Amino acid sequence: MAPTPVRDTPFKVAAMSVTQLHPVDSTAGLAAVQVEIVVPVYNEAEQLEASIATLSAYLASSFPFTASITIADNASTDDTWQIASRLADTVPGVKAVRLGQKGRGRALKATWSESSASVVAYMDVDLATGLDALLPLVAPLLSGHSDVAIGTRLAPGARVVRGARREFISRGYNLLVRSALRSACTDAQCGFKAMRRDAATQLLPLVVDDEWFFDTEVLVTAQRIGLRIHEVPVDWVDDTDSRVAIAQTAWKDLCGVTRLALPSSHRWEKELAGRPPTRHRPVLVEAPKRADHLERQPVSASSPVFTDDLMRFAGIGAVSTFSHLALFSALRPRLGSYRANAVAIGMCSVGNTAAHRGMSGTASHGLDRRHRLTAATALLGASLGCTTAGLAVTRALGFRSRGAELAALTTANMAAACIRFGILRTWTFRPEFGAHLSTDQPAVDVPVPSRPSTEMTRTPS
Repeated sequence: MAPTPVRDTPFKVAAMSVTQLHPVDSTAGLAAVQVEIVVPVYNEAEQLEASIATLSAYLASSFPFTASITIADNASTDDTWQIASRLADTVPGVKAVRLGQKGRGRALKATWSESSASVVAYMDVDLATGLDALLPLVAPLLSGHSDVAIGTRLAPGARVVRGARREFISRGYNLLVRSALRSACTDAQCGFKAMRRDAATQLLPLVVDDEWFFDTEVLVTAQRIGLRIHEVPVDWVDDTDSRVAIAQTAWKDLCGVTRLALPSSHRWEKELAGRPPTRHRPVLVEAPKRADHLERQPVSASSPVFTDDLMRFAGIGAVSTFSHLALFSALRPRLGSYRANAVAIGMCSVGNTAAHRGMSGTASHGLDRRHRLTAATALLGASLGCTTAGLAVTRALGFRSRGAELAALTTANMAAACIRFGILRTWTFRPEFGAHLSTDQPAVDVPVPSRPSTEMTRTPS
């Protein structure tokens, strides 16, 4: 995976045109706008005008702060841009921006980075989220209490209407994000978010994704650098005419989770350490040196440490299993079942082991090279042995279809997971269990938030 870069230069978006924003009232200009709401759209000609009219009327009648609306057209091919331009010409407080490339994250980066409002926000054009949650969303940001605010469909107090399939996908994805990336947010992908402009200036250059995974990466990165995140339970009604390609989006999200789980995604933290601290940036302190002798303490299966290890393992394991099955399916026609499985297992094991090491802090200290190689070899052997045996049993029973082999590999991966967890528990999660630790490690910089901790607050909708 490519490392996450730190970008100090302003965002450059090709082929972007802007229709001038009308003043909010006759006396106030752009500088008076407290909240700018971006509505990203792609081929939404049918509902765009009605949605903007509804949102504009709500802001005029029920919203106590000065606000503007920006329609961000993501290279639509229908009449969306023409409608957006007309709305910008006729509706006060509406601006239209057209981008030459698709991507919700790309649209938000472009508009938020150029905004002069105190708070920048966005919502989906279908207005699936009840607008009464807008004030609880932005109020903690305008008061200075929080830096980032999100709507959540999965916290107590939320009222959600949607089908069983999307409910299952949403809950499964958010469980994966919380376990694999240790996110404290209950709902990473709800299309209802806001942040202070000064927080956006610091946060957006650290975010790589320009599409749907942008939402998740923003929240995970905000938590990692110590920004305070505020959650608002929302009323939410599923849009049955959604344009989201679920399978393609799910695959890209899994790739994004894997990228953020790797140690390379933390490299920008070292660069932040050399910059002058701000009220948002963690303060780095020197970690104490390890003691000459480490006392081994038994850990019960009911302890918080064990639970934390298990949840982290489950999240990364789910990503690894999905990736393995996808690679196997792609390679099977050319390499055959056994060789495709070996290549897929090898590729996934490297990323899996690196992710565990990076998240447990042993990537930079704790295990010497010989023991890291031993652990990696054991993990690879467990997975390869179980999956190869699963394929062999399937063929012995006369099943040779791809579906049967995928079912066998899934079962074999679950069996191998028990062995892998034992190996990781001993060699990676808790390296103090072994006698292989170096007792003369150099001090390392450990990020400590300037605030007591990243805090999640929830306001009833």
